[in-house]
Amino acid sequence: MILEFTKMNGAGNDFILADNRSGGISLSPQQVTRLCHRQRGIGADGLMLLVPCQSGKADWAWEFWNSDGSCAEMCGNGARCFARYIQRLTGAAGSVTFETVAGVITASFQGERVTVNLTPPHSLRLGEQVPLSIGTTPIHSLNTGVPHAVIFVPDADKAMVNQIGSEVRYHAHFKPKGTNVNFAQVLGPNHIRVRTYERGVEGETLACGTGVSAAAMIASRVHGFSSPVKVQVQGGDTLEVSFESASEGFANVRLNGPADFAFEGRTEI
Repeated sequence: MILEFTKMNGAGNDFILADNRSGGISLSPQQVTRLCHRQRGIGADGLMLLVPCQSGKADWAWEFWNSDGSCAEMCGNGARCFARYIQRLTGAAGSVTFETVAGVITASFQGERVTVNLTPPHSLRLGEQVPLSIGTTPIHSLNTGVPHAVIFVPDADKAMVNQIGSEVRYHAHFKPKGTNVNFAQVLGPNHIRVRTYERGVEGETLACGTGVSAAAMIASRVHGFSSPVKVQVQGGDTLEVSFESASEGFANVRLNGPADFAFEGRTEI
């Protein structure tokens, strides 16, 4: 089978996208892993297929895989890329909606930047003391479509993202599904820097949309931030997270940032 694909990135978080509206593409987790492999395949943090929405709740739907072949409920940077991909294929103007495992996402376009709403966050937990190899550490957590842990650090450059990130990702405290792990440094009022260890990629990525969103909202509770919050990611871009406080957490969460086309190609599976 020949797969025609588009390569995109959102703030350095990169993805393979393909049009499966006809239903002719069927991929196994092993094939996804090989396509995402950076030496033996195209290379990406994840892969998305555009498919019709069967529920009638949105214009379109996606099938999303992490680079290790596992399925992901939601991805903020991927959602922005997916929206621009839909726009290019269908000529959609103004806004589009698409269904994910986490819920329906609405995206609007501002040139090359895209704003997506995130599904309502849940499971906010603040200041839990978790025993780690570096000592007992206060960890905050919030599910923004996928689970995220947030650790505030004095210097993100010195954070042991892969070592401590892996330890927290698989920690008994976050079983059975594990968690993504974000290391956040306060740069100033309503301004943070975030580095992320991503579950399913099993390493640091240049950006994580749901992760920066979790860190921004948690910073509003821990450091008194107000919306919107600017977030500098490892790839060098700045994302913006807007939200409203609600009785049980947060509501009306929006993530704004770039979604860039890199190249198109064909590969044999």
